[in-house]
Amino acid sequence: MRFAIFSHVEHSEREGRYYAYAPYVREMNIWLKYVQKVEVVAPVRLPPKGEVARQHCYQHEYLTYTTIPSFHFLNLRGAVKAVIKIPYILYKILGAMKRADHLHLRCPGNIGLLACICQIFFPSKSKSTKYAGNWDPEAKQPLSYRFQKWLLSNTYLTRNMQVLVYGEWPGQSKNVVSFFTASFSENEKNEVPKKAFSEPFIFVFVGNLVEGKRPLEAIKLVERLNFKLREGTDQEIPASYILMKLELYGDGPEREKLKAYVRENNLEQLISIKGNRSLEELKEAYQKAHFVILPSKSEGWPKALAEGMFFGCIPVATPVSCVPWMLDYGKRGILLEEFSQRLTANSQRLKRSGQRTEDRGQDGGKIIKLLADREKMKKMSEAASEWSQQYTLEKFEAAIRKILNNKP
Repeated sequence: MRFAIFSHVEHSEREGRYYAYAPYVREMNIWLKYVQKVEVVAPVRLPPKGEVARQHCYQHEYLTYTTIPSFHFLNLRGAVKAVIKIPYILYKILGAMKRADHLHLRCPGNIGLLACICQIFFPSKSKSTKYAGNWDPEAKQPLSYRFQKWLLSNTYLTRNMQVLVYGEWPGQSKNVVSFFTASFSENEKNEVPKKAFSEPFIFVFVGNLVEGKRPLEAIKLVERLNFKLREGTDQEIPASYILMKLELYGDGPEREKLKAYVRENNLEQLISIKGNRSLEELKEAYQKAHFVILPSKSEGWPKALAEGMFFGCIPVATPVSCVPWMLDYGKRGILLEEFSQRLTANSQRLKRSGQRTEDRGQDGGKIIKLLADREKMKKMSEAASEWSQQYTLEKFEAAIRKILNNKP
C-alpha cells in the first residue's frame, strides 16, 4: 500500500530524515507500520532552536517527501501570497493523491482544507481523516473549520472515507467515527500508584505555554486555592508549610510572562515551571500528582488530561470539545465553568443534561470542597484511571489496522 499524508504540520529535514512535532510523529509512526510506501505532503521550514528538542523523525524505510509552501489569510499580504501559492499546492496534492492507494488527511488546517476539496476527485480510493480539532457541531469556529467539517461529513462528496473525531456527537453522518489517541501501553497499567490524597496537593499542567491553553489561569487558580485553603482552617499554618503545588510542563511564548507573574507575586514555593520534558519524565510527574489541570479555550483530544487520568490524576478542565464526555459530566473530574466562555454550547449542553453549571468564583469552592473529602477524591481518581486505561497503545494500533483495512 502506498500511503499519502496531507498535513499543515511544518517539518524540518536533517541528514536525509524528516522531523516534526513529536506527539504527531509518534502517532504517524504507528500508522506507518502497516504500509509499504509513504509520501508526506507538507510544508518544510528550519525550526527555531527551542523546537528541535520537541521533534521526532518518521520511522519508515520507503518515505518520500513532497514539499509545499504554507499559507494563510490572516492579513492582506498573506492573502495575496496564498492566491499565488494555492494552484501550485493543488497540483502537488492532486499528483500525490493520484499516486497513492490510501489518502490520509490531517485536519483542520489550510492544507487539510485543500486536500478535502481534492479528495472529491478520487471517490474510489481508500481514505481517512484525523480531525484533531473540536468536532462539536455547536462550537463557534472559523468558517474554514466549519467548511471542512461539512465537506468531510457529506457522504455524497466525500466517499470511501472514515473521519476520525474526538468524542461522541449526536446526529453525525455514518462516515464519522469516534476515535482517540493513546500514550501508554497495557503493561503501564501496573505502574499506577495508590495515591495518598494529603498535603501538599500536587497539580500538573502539561502543554504548550500559549495564551489559548491558559497556563496563567492555571497559576491563578492554584494561587487562589492555596489562599482559600489557608483561610478556611481554624489552625494557624506556618508560611513555610506547603499546602499545594503546581508544576507546569511545556514551553512557549507565555513562559517569560508566567515566570514574571510567579516572581512578582512571591509564588516560587507554590509554582514551578519545568519546561519541556520527555514522556518518561511526564509519566513520573503524573504518578506523583493528584490533579491534572487544563483551563484551555479549545481542544481536540486533550491528551494531557487523558495521560494524567491514566495514572489516577483527577482532571480539572474547562468544558470544551469532548472534555465533558471524558469527565462524565463532572463524575470523574471537575469542569471549570468560570473559565469557559460564558454560556458556551457545552455549558448549555450541561444544563440540558441536568448538570449544574457554576458561575464565576465557585470553581475554587468546588475544588476546596473536594479537597476536604479524601474518600471522594480516591473514588474520582479511580474512575478517571479506569476510563483512561481503556485507551492504550495496543488498542490504538488495532483501531488503526482496521481503518487501513477499510473496516468501520
